[in-house]
Amino acid sequence: MKEQNLEDTVREVIRKMAASATMNLDLAKHLMEAVEEQAKKVGVKAVIAVSDAAGRPIAVHCMDGAYIGSFDVALNKTYTAVAFQMPTAELARLAAPGGSLYGIQNTNEGKIVIFGGGEPLYVGETLVGAIGVSGGSAKQDTDLGIYGVERFRELVNKNGTITG
Repeated sequence: MKEQNLEDTVREVIRKMAASATMNLDLAKHLMEAVEEQAKKVGVKAVIAVSDAAGRPIAVHCMDGAYIGSFDVALNKTYTAVAFQMPTAELARLAAPGGSLYGIQNTNEGKIVIFGGGEPLYVGETLVGAIGVSGGSAKQDTDLGIYGVERFRELVNKNGTITG
């Protein structure tokens, strides 16, 4: 009985700490720099965007030579990942012809992107923002977005607070 009470108490503390976590510019910059280095390694000239939990941009980073159109795509990938609390690659599967969300990309004033590269960012179970990557193939963007999630987890302290 005591073990269960302790476990419940620890979970509640972690939940409260995670609920107070917010995305910040310092973290966004560190995250974008890490993804840029990986993009260079795989030969992608990317635009990397980070938003907060409301889908508002925190920062957008454009690598030299990145496609002009990738700016809006990366930003909208963050919006999509936050709005639907899932990776854009997963939404793409649901939005395919015959899928349960077919046509969703035609909603939200055209801000919904249904190809990979957008990833929600969580601290514990709390959504704190998203990363969006555009500039390569859908697979390259997806891989870079997932890489960003992995780096994000490394930048978040074990106690649930965000540091840059």
